Amino acid sequence: MPSPTDSIQRFLLENLAIRGAVVRLTAVWQALQHERGYPPPVAKLLGEMAAVCAVIAGNLKQPGRLTFQAQGNGAVKQLVVDCTEALNLRGFAKYGDIGFDEKLPALLGDGQLQLCLEMEGLEQPYQSIVPLKGESIAEVFTHYLEQSEQQPAGLWLASGQDASAALFLQKLPDADEKDPDGWLRVLALAETVRDAELLELDAAALLHRLFAEEDVRLFPPRAVTHNTPREPEKVAGLLLALGEEEARAIISQDSEIVIREELSNHTYRFGADDIDALFQPKTLH
Repeated sequence: MPSPTDSIQRFLLENLAIRGAVVRLTAVWQALQHERGYPPPVAKLLGEMAAVCAVIAGNLKQPGRLTFQAQGNGAVKQLVVDCTEALNLRGFAKYGDIGFDEKLPALLGDGQLQLCLEMEGLEQPYQSIVPLKGESIAEVFTHYLEQSEQQPAGLWLASGQDASAALFLQKLPDADEKDPDGWLRVLALAETVRDAELLELDAAALLHRLFAEEDVRLFPPRAVTHNTPREPEKVAGLLLALGEEEARAIISQDSEIVIREELSNHTYRFGADDIDALFQPKTLH
């Protein structure tokens, strides 16, 4: 059975005690960009962040909903990616004027990376905030993973118009006992990966190209989706909470109320007739 084109596929280098994952997003990544008009540097950052969010969500020890938010004082004001335990992925970027310097420090400036993890059994979501350290999204998240899991990690990301992808490696505690040189050898091999290979090869082909001499156990892929149905009733509830007087004041000034749901990429518009229908007295039969 062929692997889904949007998926995460975990693997283990068994003789070396090194684990990893390959993520490749095509239709999901294109859906995240649909009618957004992101400049290429912004799209690249968001695509890479979407791929690494899928990596981390797919490797959680306990299923949960994971949200990453990068904020800074640069041209890119905010990057947000959200992934449920079922690997349903959403995301968006907010940005201002993009200059000629497309490197991460210039685009995001000084800022922070925030993690929010919602899991069953937790009364409050787990939250963590770390500085944006690194010259790329890959460096930022490699630093984050090494700090949070206390194990060396490697991360390679690529993002283009049609696809985004990730290769993740992590050294397990007994790796040095199995092969003292194994981790450095695997890192050196992974450093040879090209963006085109990440974006075009499936997990099996990519891992064979990189680690042909190693014993690779490849686990079944898990599909990543972008399933975001419109929820007009939920949005109408927000207007009801706002109140009729305030809603009519906005209509009087702007002719319509526009509510933008950035994560799901939906826009809701309410005109005067919609407000009349929403606030009309309910009759009992």
